[in-house]
Amino acid sequence: MGTDSKLRVVVIGATGNVGTSVVEALGEESAIGEIVGAARRPTDLVRPKTRFVVADTTTDDLRTIVRGADVVVHLAWLFQPTHRPEVTWDNNVLGAIRLFEAVAAEQVPALVYTSSLAAYSPGPSDRAVSEEWPTHGWPGAAYPREKAYLERWLDAFELRHPDTRVVRMRPCFLFKRRSATEQRRLFAGPLVPGSLVRRGLIPAVPMADGLIAQVLHTSDAAAAIVQAVLRPVQGAFNLATTPAIDGRYLAELLGARPIPIPRRALRLATSAAWHLRVLPASPGLLDTVLALPLLDSTRAETELDWRPRFTPRETLETLLGGLRSGAGLPTAPLAGDSVSRRLHELSTGTGQRDD
Repeated sequence: MGTDSKLRVVVIGATGNVGTSVVEALGEESAIGEIVGAARRPTDLVRPKTRFVVADTTTDDLRTIVRGADVVVHLAWLFQPTHRPEVTWDNNVLGAIRLFEAVAAEQVPALVYTSSLAAYSPGPSDRAVSEEWPTHGWPGAAYPREKAYLERWLDAFELRHPDTRVVRMRPCFLFKRRSATEQRRLFAGPLVPGSLVRRGLIPAVPMADGLIAQVLHTSDAAAAIVQAVLRPVQGAFNLATTPAIDGRYLAELLGARPIPIPRRALRLATSAAWHLRVLPASPGLLDTVLALPLLDSTRAETELDWRPRFTPRETLETLLGGLRSGAGLPTAPLAGDSVSRRLHELSTGTGQRDD
């Protein structure tokens, strides 16, 4: 047990989209005494109860970092480079396994791992699935392959270490204002100007059959992760909210015209842009999104007493605001677009809070 019989929590991947929200939410809990936030690169971020350390899961001694922890929360993940899957495999899979083995070696009582909607096998788009849906991923992209592989590895880990409480969080797409610039760089590319993503400036939005997704505010996902830290639960938890969004929904939000486009045409365009290295997101990732099931979050609502605070529309409006302002945080993953942010501040005369 941590300081003064309070919990000591180690967060691996503490400076990204999810990590910053988890650290912030943990700091607000009276039951938490100390938070160790680990990341590959140093940060100027300051949060209550938190000590940030530099650690790379692929090379550094992880046992010393998790030693004495009551709970380890694993969030670290690389989405790029999609053209070099061996790099993401080394970090996302082998680095995670090194961490899980350190948790076992140091006899940490609980491990909370953030998996993903992408771990699930292709499923229906007209009904939501529970945590019992198969987690074999989609073979055409690194991200779902890696998530599915770790699901299988954790199955064996739980058999070998029955005394370790293992929780797997499976959220849908997670957005917040301060992660918008990072997500633009990761999936749309640095040449796409976020300042243009505003109502009236985008004339049309493509609407492909089956292109539908659930979105969740990152702080809502963080709230569920904190409850998984605090409560004696284990197993998998879906995290999502409704309604799901599609091209028509986005078009209405942006004041644009929805344009039907065949799946094949959308994939060909994505593939061409990816091969030309104009678009970071691979065509396999598009295939993944087209195959994803919708999530039923009943278990999280029941056992974690969890309810999302933000509607999908509010989450998207928050994301769009972050894109326009070049929002970010003083961490390497979430570094903001200083030029876009300054132009936004000059044009509006207002600052923005991290919501």
